[in-house]
Amino acid sequence: MKQAIPGVVPSSAGEARIMTVWPSIAKYGVARFLGRLYGIGAGGYIFTPGNILALALSPLSAALYMLRILPGVGERYTITNRRIVIERGVLGQEMQSVALDRFDTIDIRVLPGQDWYYAGDLVFRKGDIETLRLEAVSRPEGFRQACLKARAAYVGVKRALEREAAMA
Repeated sequence: MKQAIPGVVPSSAGEARIMTVWPSIAKYGVARFLGRLYGIGAGGYIFTPGNILALALSPLSAALYMLRILPGVGERYTITNRRIVIERGVLGQEMQSVALDRFDTIDIRVLPGQDWYYAGDLVFRKGDIETLRLEAVSRPEGFRQACLKARAAYVGVKRALEREAAMA
């Protein structure tokens, strides 16, 4: 469905995508190990042990990159106007989701080795209960803000409709 403003559609039109991102290769344990190695900064300005290892192991990193987008294996994270969804495969088979009103905070957890890839896990919580975890989101703060804005819009409209129904 094409929209002038992403995610802004009449409720009768149903669910609409706002944003989709693919997880980083930092999702895989071997990539996080490599990220720790690549982060070794001793030595010269450009010629650090980490940079030399990154260059030498770039074929392995390329293979991990291809693994994360393989049909049937690759996952992606989507924000819709109603929920956050983990999808897998070319057709986007839904694996897990959480409604936008089923969380109130989103924490960013950066595992060792993920920082080299500028990635982190997003942990969605309702109080103390974890409702969803998105692993190795690239540039997690931007996606976190998009999720919070979608949630604020959804919850605001939902409350307004409830007040209107109560007054009728």
